[in-house]
Amino acid sequence: MRPVGYDELNQLCKGIRKSFVHLETRDAYGTGVELPHMAKWRRGEPDDFAWLGWWLEMLRGHCAAGRTCRRARIVSEPVSDYQRWTMSHADKFIDAGEDIRYFPRSRLAAVPLPGSGDFYVFDDELVLFLHYAGNGTNTLFETTEDTQTVRTCRHAFETVWDLATPFREYRSE
Repeated sequence: MRPVGYDELNQLCKGIRKSFVHLETRDAYGTGVELPHMAKWRRGEPDDFAWLGWWLEMLRGHCAAGRTCRRARIVSEPVSDYQRWTMSHADKFIDAGEDIRYFPRSRLAAVPLPGSGDFYVFDDELVLFLHYAGNGTNTLFETTEDTQTVRTCRHAFETVWDLATPFREYRSE
């Protein structure tokens, strides 16, 4: 495994040739970028989502070039406030070309997953694992091109994806 920084994570997302898939396994995250916007949402204040502009533009570029970007979220039900907040603006990601699905954690028992939790697979060649502290802050990003690890993560993602519900059809219990 090779540790990488946040800038390299962004470069990997921007530099795909074919696709990326992203598995999210946490009910909440504590990123410094997101927390102020979630606080505004909790207070009922509007958000112009300018902070997402670069990501949405990247997604539009990938989609226009025929590349695919998919995200599967494993969620506890009823969903956490964090997940409700992400659902309140998921349409922006979808309209930009990312496909997002939700999978209830209660149905996860028979699905084999890598123990590290969240990951990206880029172009079926490289895995980036995202590690978090208990409060949801990122502690480490690591990459590997190990063929078996890539295959394991891709299989785990596709298994969840096939069982998950598209965002616009998903209803939390």
